[in-house]
Amino acid sequence: MSPQSQQVSDRNGSARSARPRRYLMCRPTYFEVTYSINPWMDPEKPVATEVAVAQWENLRELYLELGHQVELIDPLPGLPDMVYAANGATVADGKVLGARFRNAERGPEGPAYLDWFRAHGFAELHDPAHVNEGEGDFLVTGSRILAGTGFRSTPAAHAEAQEFFGLPVTGLELTDPYHYHLDTALTVLDGDEIAYWPGAFSPGSRAVLERLFPDAVLVGPQDAAAFGLNAVSDGLHVVLPEAATGFAAQLKERGFEPIGVDLSELLKGGGSVKCCTLELRPAAR
Repeated sequence: MSPQSQQVSDRNGSARSARPRRYLMCRPTYFEVTYSINPWMDPEKPVATEVAVAQWENLRELYLELGHQVELIDPLPGLPDMVYAANGATVADGKVLGARFRNAERGPEGPAYLDWFRAHGFAELHDPAHVNEGEGDFLVTGSRILAGTGFRSTPAAHAEAQEFFGLPVTGLELTDPYHYHLDTALTVLDGDEIAYWPGAFSPGSRAVLERLFPDAVLVGPQDAAAFGLNAVSDGLHVVLPEAATGFAAQLKERGFEPIGVDLSELLKGGGSVKCCTLELRPAAR
């Protein structure tokens, strides 16, 4: 099915349209949890790699069925978290800001992803000086980049991103260790339409979000805890963890079409739909 042919209306009667996207993903061939760098990771809990691969394949096939393009980067042994492709870079207007990870266990992922972009014809690349964990903490809206800090990416990385992309970057402080990346607490639905869980943010950052996005979807703690905000939207379809049923109902009220998926095995590493999906945004025409 083609995203261009699908339209529904939002609650104000305006048409919602799915737009074809280009994504980069990494098969979890070597996925396991042998260390802990976030509260979701417990090396004592068994991980079924074959189940993680099957769940990931279902997500990739869903994107293809929705009419999107999926590129693949080869997984590397010894980098079990490489499946979380969203952390590998930030791409806006055809420009690629590489990632620099806070934790040594993930350090080699940054160069690996930049090598993929070089090999695939991306000309404007920046190897960052400051810690940023890609689209884990940088989310591109219609008018700006929302940038998380508090656990991983640094405020200095926010300034670096603004200088490289030439887009306004709005810093947001995360305060809940279970929501250590911005993409676990906030998702971009369409343009400047977002959803977020207020409890993940400092009081000042909540005030900024309320001012910038007064019509945002406010998600409850149960759906946030189910990683419901770790979602991917094409402007109409919103792919999200199937356990986030309350958020799915809110999306339907707004005229979106939520599609629940099971990535429970990959959640053992602290990631879900968005973590597995890096959007390759083309240069503006």
